[in-house]
Amino acid sequence: MPGPGRPLRRGHRQGSGRQHRPRARRHLALKEREVTLPLSGLRILAIEQYGAGPFGSSHLADLGAEVIKIEDPATGGDVGRTVPPYAEDEDSLFFEAFNRGKKSVSLDLAAPSGRAVFEELVRVSDAVYSNLRGDVPEKIGIAYAQLAPVNPRIVCCSLSGYGMTGPRRSDPGYDYVVQALTGWMDLTGEPDGPPTKSGLSLVDFSAGYVAALSLLAGVHAARRDEVGMDCDVSLFDTAMAMLSYPGVWHLNAGFAPRRTHHSAHPSIIPFQAFETADGWIVVAAPKEKFWRRYTEVVERPDLATDPRFATLAERQRNAAVLLPILEEIMRTRTSADWDERLRAAAVPSGQVRSVAEAFEDPQTVARGLVVEADHPRYGTIRTIASPVRVGSTAASPRRAPRRGEDTDGVVTELLGYSVDDLDRARREGAFGRVQG
Repeated sequence: MPGPGRPLRRGHRQGSGRQHRPRARRHLALKEREVTLPLSGLRILAIEQYGAGPFGSSHLADLGAEVIKIEDPATGGDVGRTVPPYAEDEDSLFFEAFNRGKKSVSLDLAAPSGRAVFEELVRVSDAVYSNLRGDVPEKIGIAYAQLAPVNPRIVCCSLSGYGMTGPRRSDPGYDYVVQALTGWMDLTGEPDGPPTKSGLSLVDFSAGYVAALSLLAGVHAARRDEVGMDCDVSLFDTAMAMLSYPGVWHLNAGFAPRRTHHSAHPSIIPFQAFETADGWIVVAAPKEKFWRRYTEVVERPDLATDPRFATLAERQRNAAVLLPILEEIMRTRTSADWDERLRAAAVPSGQVRSVAEAFEDPQTVARGLVVEADHPRYGTIRTIASPVRVGSTAASPRRAPRRGEDTDGVVTELLGYSVDDLDRARREGAFGRVQG
C-alpha cells in the first residue's frame, strides 16, 4: 500500500485494500475506446460557476476530457442554473451554453465525508479546475500545496477575478468591472459618447480560454515531470494582456489610446464601419493591395495614386481629408451591393448583421456551428459548437448535466464504492445534508 503523502494507484481506495469492481473496469475499457478524441483520458474536477470557468472547461469536454462538476448541494450548485430569462427550476439556457458534455456530482466539501470523497477523486484525476475569488482556493483546500499530499501530480488551475496574489486577490471579479479597470471601456464607443463595454463578455470568455490552455500545459508538465502545480489565471491579467499592441505602444512610446469614430482601427485607413444606403458594412484594407482593389471597387482609382493616400502612413496622416470622401461614396449603395462587389474583388469586408442573421449565414451552416442534443425539459437543445478543432473526430453533443445526476455513477465506477459505501457516505452528509 502507498505510504503517507504518496498517491494511490488508480483502482484502489485508501484503507480498503480492494480494487475496482468489474463495472469500473468496463468504465476504463470504454475510455480506451474513446481514445480517438484528443483529450480522452484527461479527468478534470471542476469547482466552477457562472460563465468564465465553465466556458473554458466546456471546450475541454468537447475535446474528450471527462469534466466532473463538483456542485455544492447547500447552495443549489452552479448559480448559472437559475440565470434568467430562460430558466425554470434548475434548467436554464444560460447553463446549457456553458456545460455541454460534462458530469455533475453533488458534494459537500465542508463535510468531512464529502471532503474524503473529494480527495479520493483527486487521487484518480489530472486536474482540479476552479473559478472562485483568488483567496478562496487556499481557504477551501484546493490549492496545490494542500492537494499534493493526496496526489503529487495534480494540477490545480485557479481562474479568479484578480489572481491569487496582489491587493485585489480577495475582491470578487466580474467581466464588466474588469473591462472598466483595464481600460477596455475607455477605448470602446464613439469619441463623444460614454465609456462602453463590449457587447459580449469577452474578458470572461478569453480568460476561460487562457485557463484551459494553462491547465493543458500544466498537465503536460505534470505527466512529464511527475510533479503538479498551481496555475494562477485571472480575468484582470487576461484583460491587461489583451491590450496588446496599443499597450506596447503606450509603454514604449507614450501612446495614449483613444476611442475612434465608427469603430475604426487606430492606425489603418480604411478599416472601419461605413454607413451604406440601408445599413452598415465593415471594410478593411490592412495591406496596400487591398487599398488598391478597394479604390477600383468604389470607382476612384485616382485615390490610390494620390500621394496623400499612397501609403498606410500617409492615409493615417491625411485621414481627415480621406474619410469624408469614402463615407460619402459608401452611402451611395446598399450593404448587400457593396458586399457583393468587395468580395468579388477579394477586399476584406462584412455586413453588420444581427445575431439572428449570423446564424443564418451559409458559412455557419457549412461549418456545423450549431449542434443539437436531447434534453428532458427542452426536447431538443441547440447550442454553439466549440471553435477548437483538433483532427477529424468530434465528440457527440450531450446536454448539460442535471445537478448531481452523475454522483452515484462517478463514486461507484471511479472509486469502487459498493452500495453500502454509497449509503454510508450519504448518511454522513457527503452529498448534502440528510433530511429527517
